[in-house]
Amino acid sequence: MNILITGGTGFIGSALSRELSNSGHKVIITSRRKTPPKLENIEIVRWDIQTPLSSEIMSGIDAVINLAGESIASGRWTKKRKELILSSRINTTRALVESMKKIPLNPPLLKGDRGGLPKILISASAIGYYGAHGDEYVTEDFPPASDFLAEVCKAWGKEALKAQELGVRVVITRFGVVLESDGGALSKMAIPFKFFLGGHLGSGQQWFSWVHREDIIGFMKYALENESVSGHFNLTSPQPVTNKEFCSALGKALNRPSWFHVPAFMIKLTLGEVGRVLLTGQRVLPEKALKAGYQFKYPEINEALRAIFGKK
Repeated sequence: MNILITGGTGFIGSALSRELSNSGHKVIITSRRKTPPKLENIEIVRWDIQTPLSSEIMSGIDAVINLAGESIASGRWTKKRKELILSSRINTTRALVESMKKIPLNPPLLKGDRGGLPKILISASAIGYYGAHGDEYVTEDFPPASDFLAEVCKAWGKEALKAQELGVRVVITRFGVVLESDGGALSKMAIPFKFFLGGHLGSGQQWFSWVHREDIIGFMKYALENESVSGHFNLTSPQPVTNKEFCSALGKALNRPSWFHVPAFMIKLTLGEVGRVLLTGQRVLPEKALKAGYQFKYPEINEALRAIFGKK
């Protein structure tokens, strides 16, 4: 397949791009950098997202994977930062769908014929869509919350679903906390443990819905290969843990104690609205992914962390 990826040089996108390329697919990455990085066997095109991609680039693309977006967890949510988090997702997704609309359809389409359009759009989202639910199990059937993260996820998904009007199969993946040692949240969470200062946040009883990066990649490959996969999917391990359980498992994987406790008021004081999200958490299940037949490679936290830190 010819696969176009936005956000293809990021924490998830770079690993996904390599895997797809190594699996025999032609991968094209869009980048806003004036001098984008060079990746072996992967084509990189510059795109400012202000205008749709050219028909020359889009023609012949079989699948689009949309991972672009400003980092949610890198600092306080000031008004300016909130606007950037939202606009970076909305504008990219909207421009992608507009790019699809501009693909020339020649000869004229017969009814039901998709012409040169991509077969599938996989667009990222997050479990922040659901808001806080305490100890309740959360599945894809739950309605959205009304806080900032939920509003971002709703608007983001709404833009992606517009591709369905063109006959494109749309898969929206709601990520939990994605784990791997070379970036993302885990690289930051591991730092205090390495200095013997690791421990849980607040009460530690808030739920932590996580997923190994290899299962993000695995599910996306599964969605590309299976036409029955469409709609919204939670991409989280089928075995969520509490924050205290996660920190204990992380300590074991790093051979460090997990005795430190960061009080809730310090987290709120330091991180503001982001801190409140860290102190609530969600107990999310990947019900639709399991029903669709996807088998998680790392369903259990101790096994996942041993695999991650055992690579070194």
